[in-house]
Amino acid sequence: MKRIVLQSGTDMTRVALLEDELVVEFDMERPLERQQAGSLYLGRVVNVLPGMQAAFVDIGLEKNAFLYIDDLLPAHLEKQPAVKPSITELVRPGQTLIVQVDKEPSGTKGARVTTHYSLPGRWLVYMPDAAYVAVSRKIEAEGEKKRLKALAEEMRRPEEGVILRTVSAGQPAEALLHDLSLLRERWRTVLAAAKSSKAPCLLYRDADLLQRTLRDLVREDVADIVVDCAPAAEQLRALLQPGASAAAPNIRVHDGEVPLFDAFGVTEQLERAFRRKVWLPSGGYLVVDQTEALTVVDVNTGKYTGKIDLEETVLHINLEAAETIARLLRIRNIGGIVIVDFIDMERDSSRLAVLTRMSDSVRRDRIKTNVVGWTKLGLLELTRRKSRDNWSELFVQTCPHCQGKGRTIPELQHEN
Repeated sequence: MKRIVLQSGTDMTRVALLEDELVVEFDMERPLERQQAGSLYLGRVVNVLPGMQAAFVDIGLEKNAFLYIDDLLPAHLEKQPAVKPSITELVRPGQTLIVQVDKEPSGTKGARVTTHYSLPGRWLVYMPDAAYVAVSRKIEAEGEKKRLKALAEEMRRPEEGVILRTVSAGQPAEALLHDLSLLRERWRTVLAAAKSSKAPCLLYRDADLLQRTLRDLVREDVADIVVDCAPAAEQLRALLQPGASAAAPNIRVHDGEVPLFDAFGVTEQLERAFRRKVWLPSGGYLVVDQTEALTVVDVNTGKYTGKIDLEETVLHINLEAAETIARLLRIRNIGGIVIVDFIDMERDSSRLAVLTRMSDSVRRDRIKTNVVGWTKLGLLELTRRKSRDNWSELFVQTCPHCQGKGRTIPELQHEN
C-alpha cells in the first residue's frame, strides 16, 4: 500500500511517499525558497562564447544562467540541422528570449536553461514547439500505448508536442483534452507576459509543493494522503481534477498528539537514510560518499555471515544493497554519476542477478535513471538526471575543521 504524508507549516512544507510504511521518496519546500526548475523567464543574453558553443543569460538571479547550443536547436531531432551551426548564428549579446530553467543553480554555477519549453500537467506534458508525440515507457500495454498516442495526435496542433505521462493510462479522452487545454492557456499567458515585460523577469513559476504532490505522486495505487492541517487537506481536495477515471485517494487530517512525521516513522527513517553509513536489514551496510563530480557507494557484509557459502552470502548482501541504493537515490535526490562498489562476485550469474535487481529497482523512480553497467574494474555505473541539489546538502552539515573528510592536518611543530 502506498501513502503520502504531508506536513505543512509556516516555515516549511515536507512530503514523503511511503510504500508499505517504508519511505521511498521525499521532498520539501520553504515559502521563500521555491524551486527554480521548470520556471520560465524572459532573459537577456549577456555574452556568447563560440568556443564553448554556449551563452550566458541574465534571468534576474544572482548568477547568470548557462544556455548550451543543444538547448537552442529544435527539440525534435529530425528538425535539427545535419551540421551544428555556431552559436553566434543563433543568439547575440543583448537579445531577449524566453528560457526555462532545466537545472537549479548549484554552488558556484548558475542555472542551466533551455528553449525546449515543457509544461507538465496532471496527465500529460505540453511542449509548444516540439512537434512530436511520446508515451511514457512505463506504460507497458501496447494497446494502451497506441490508444494514447492516437488521441494525442488527434488533439495536438502540428507545431505542438505532447508526452503522455504514466498516470495517463486508462484516462478518457475528455480528461486528456481538458489537461491539454489548461496547458495551452498557460502558455498563451506566458507569451502575453513576455510581450509586455522587460528582461530579465519571471514569466511563470512551476507549481508549489502541494500542487506538485498531486501532479507527480498521486497514482491509482496511492490509498490515502495524510496531512497535518485542515487547510492543506481542503486545498488538495480542490486541486483534484474532476472527471478523471482514476480513483481519488482518501485525504484525511492527522489528529494525534504525536507530530505527523514521527507518527508514521518518517523522521526516524530520514535520519537513517542521510547518514554516511546506512545499515541494510540483514546486517550489511553501505558507505555513501558524495563529491562534486559523482557519488560513490561502497557495499560491505558487516554483521551478515550467511548460511550456505561465500558466494551466496555476497549475492544476498549485494541484492539487498541494490534495492536500498535505488531507494536512497530517490530519498536523497542524488543526481549525476553514481558508482557502486559491490562486494566482489565470482559467478557471471551473480553479477547478472545484481544488475537485473538494480535495473528493476530504479524503474520505480520518477526521475530518469540509467543503469549503464559494469565497468572493467567491476564497479556498477549509473546516471540519474539532476535538476537540483540533493537533500544531503541541506540535512548534513559539513564539519568546518575537516571539510567532511573525517581527517585534519596536524599543526607542524617547529623547533626553536
